[in-house]
Amino acid sequence: MAVALAVLLRPSGTPMTPLEARIVGYAESQVGYQTNPKNSYCNKFSAFWHAGGGGCPAGERDEEWCADFAAWAWEKAGIPVDYGYGPDQINGAAASFYQWGVAHHRWHPAGSGYVAKPGDVAVYGLVTGAAPSAVHVAIVTNDPPGQAGPDVVNGDGDRQGFSDVEAGTDELYAQALSKRSRLSGYVSPPPLPKHSRSAATS
Repeated sequence: MAVALAVLLRPSGTPMTPLEARIVGYAESQVGYQTNPKNSYCNKFSAFWHAGGGGCPAGERDEEWCADFAAWAWEKAGIPVDYGYGPDQINGAAASFYQWGVAHHRWHPAGSGYVAKPGDVAVYGLVTGAAPSAVHVAIVTNDPPGQAGPDVVNGDGDRQGFSDVEAGTDELYAQALSKRSRLSGYVSPPPLPKHSRSAATS
């Protein structure tokens, strides 16, 4: 699947970088996708990473998958994602993005003054400690001035269905004003290696 790249703008009116536009383009291309069966976690994004359990239709795996979706969007955009279960690897746990961000100096706590960029991963409901946990992650598409939260694309969303890809605006909370799902911060993707391809294809 190739993604057509329009000239997308940041809130400031300046164009997105090619990497930002690719991440957003891949994430937005999946809006409307639903798990199969609809009331399950069987999904293609976990299968992409060979993660999750079986018992699903061909090409899908069973796992809560918001982080698998966000990692998929980064990988498809050309970012080499180190997917695994080490302390600084990304996996199906939402908190793995936070842990990776801290390890790689790409973590920006909410309230720090950082303005989210398209392609960042928003982390919600973070609890830090010896075993960090988080409620949800989503791909940032915009962070307009005056909003409490960013515009995002949610993998494994819960607003329109049990488990789907959906777009959201001004998302300070991942789950309908639930205090435990408030925005905790952002993880920015790494710069592409100089030898990396300029655009991702599948």
